[in-house]
Amino acid sequence: MPPIESTTAVLTLWGVIGYLLGSIPSGIILARVMNLGNLREIGSGNIGATNVLRTGNKKAAALTLLFDALKGAVVVILARIFAGEDAAQLGALMAFLGHCFPVWLKFRGGKGVATYFGILFAIAWPVGLFAGAVWLGTAALFRYSSLAALMAAGWTPVFVGFTDRGWMFVLTAVLCIAVYIRHTGNILRLRKGAESKIGAKSENTGS
Repeated sequence: MPPIESTTAVLTLWGVIGYLLGSIPSGIILARVMNLGNLREIGSGNIGATNVLRTGNKKAAALTLLFDALKGAVVVILARIFAGEDAAQLGALMAFLGHCFPVWLKFRGGKGVATYFGILFAIAWPVGLFAGAVWLGTAALFRYSSLAALMAAGWTPVFVGFTDRGWMFVLTAVLCIAVYIRHTGNILRLRKGAESKIGAKSENTGS
């Protein structure tokens, strides 16, 4: 992890900013603005891009993916400019938690995959590229969105641990654990062979 150089007040401020930005429910807002219905009553009931795609509107799904990723990236960029690396990483973690547990939705948010990738690309784009490559490779081979997310999250701390970006290890390890917790149901379905593949109508692996 980076050296703690910011004051407690500064870290608290960016933690709060990160949580509030992360908690913005992009999918629900876009679904309402574009008259796509209530996401809680569609498919898995999740607020991520995968579930938005079930409305049949690819544009809305793409925008949800983009905005959910930007929530994490914007926090990192702003905190790094106005505070420091320690505030950037704390803000990133809180943005992820804000997406997964938004107070506005009774702490029932998404699974955080898009926000996770936004964070990685903003903190160190080579790490983001590595995680993205693992996701794409796993998805291409096995056709499971959830498995791809789990593999990307699992291998990223290993990757940073063997590079000169070890200062990201704690953050990526904590995010890995959080991603796995958020995908508990998917893991159980994968073990049972009941998880839906990418493109299947009943897919339940939204972020």
